Amino acid sequence: MLHKRRIYYQLTAEPNTTATPSLAELESEVEQRSAVFKKELGLFDLVLTQVVFVVGTIWVGWAAKLGSQQNFFWLLAILTFYVPLAAAVIFLSRLLPLEGGLYQWTKLAFNDLVAFMVAWNLWVFAISILAGMGLIVTTNISYAIGPSAAWMKDNKSIITVMSFVLVVAMVVAATRGLGLGKWVHNAGGLMLLVTFAALILLPFLGLIRGTVAEYHPFAMQVPNFSLFNLNVFSKLALGALTGFEYIAIMAGETRAPARNLTRSVIIAAPIIAVMFILGTSSVLAFVSPDNVDLIGPIPQVLSIGFGQFGWVGKIVSLAILGVVMRQIALMSIYLAGNSRLPMVAGWDELLPGWFTRLHAKYKTPVNSILFVGAITLVLGLASLVGVRTQEAFQLLDNAGGVFYALTYLVLFAIPLWGLKRFGVRAPFWLRLACGSGFLVSLIYIGFTIVPIITVESRITFAAKIIGAVLIANGVGLGIFLLAAKRTRQRGIAESAG
Repeated sequence: MLHKRRIYYQLTAEPNTTATPSLAELESEVEQRSAVFKKELGLFDLVLTQVVFVVGTIWVGWAAKLGSQQNFFWLLAILTFYVPLAAAVIFLSRLLPLEGGLYQWTKLAFNDLVAFMVAWNLWVFAISILAGMGLIVTTNISYAIGPSAAWMKDNKSIITVMSFVLVVAMVVAATRGLGLGKWVHNAGGLMLLVTFAALILLPFLGLIRGTVAEYHPFAMQVPNFSLFNLNVFSKLALGALTGFEYIAIMAGETRAPARNLTRSVIIAAPIIAVMFILGTSSVLAFVSPDNVDLIGPIPQVLSIGFGQFGWVGKIVSLAILGVVMRQIALMSIYLAGNSRLPMVAGWDELLPGWFTRLHAKYKTPVNSILFVGAITLVLGLASLVGVRTQEAFQLLDNAGGVFYALTYLVLFAIPLWGLKRFGVRAPFWLRLACGSGFLVSLIYIGFTIVPIITVESRITFAAKIIGAVLIANGVGLGIFLLAAKRTRQRGIAESAG
């Protein structure tokens, strides 16, 4: 409480206080609306949720494409993006721990239009990631079963059925709320930690058995910079090392959000960094950069490494199922967060009030959950039309990455420029860090149209991504303008009445 009073003092300390009432009123209104939610998430839940959300299992495969240069680029990504992101999220979470997270921060710092477009891009990003989950889960299950199931990875009928089952299950779980969802997240987090422990220990077991000739996980090679390794670096930064701000969307359902969100980032960040760096080294101990499976690199390595242990290697199936559990938990997190964004936009009358309807028993945004589930399924099936599965995956991933990067440009802009209207000035070191994060985000956007795998047409690949981003943002802008028009007309009618 003392911290909040100090923040209010800072926000009202400037002579120009014309915007202060709206700030205080908005925070109060959001907190009142959030009061109906059960405070399900504690520090332990948040730490495991951060691990599940940030540690994407595909990224050790992307980093492995760099070969012996991977440690250099992981550290570069951590210093130029990961640390700035963590610092910005901690600063803003302590300042404004509100349900809706980045949407609310942007609304306070800039205006309704920027806030809506941030929420829209974050929403579309999450939808694109959700849409690819059927493909990822099917790939991982095929590795868990063994070589006899290799055909599953490219069978679109199996992927379609898996996508449908996953979406329906996640919609049901999301409707039940975080009381159930947090256990899915926690189970996914624990299983992911166990799986990464097995992955990290595997090369050492190989050294003991003589199946691995040498292993140097911390070897550092300064690279010759090229467009290829800068492309992969940007993916590591804005693909692998992202997500801290997404969990803040559920601040209204968190106990002591200002304190626990901050602590969860501080605890999870070093764990996540170690998992990525050592995990990539393990991939390179068993697979050459050219042969890495970008959809399922961890199952690929576990299958190779444990396959040399005879009957003990059967344990690999359990470890791979840990990856599957993580993907299911990630779907649950995305669906939970993505259903809250239309809800908070509905609070501000930027979307129909239909999206704000809560389940009578579980107090979850049931209409928003159903809408997100339906869109996810349609987009996931549409992405499989006319392309190979690896290309479909990268199309979804790259297009989603642009939407996410656009939200990061705004996130880093808030400490740089957005808080001046309230008389709050971020420390110089934070502004310097946010400047670095802003620049890396721009680099990532530039590289998204460049695939790192062989595709049927590089021009078509780039055109699909650019077109998807422009069309999606055009739709979002149109929705906002229509909502603004309705609000003006309603205001005129009320004034006339």
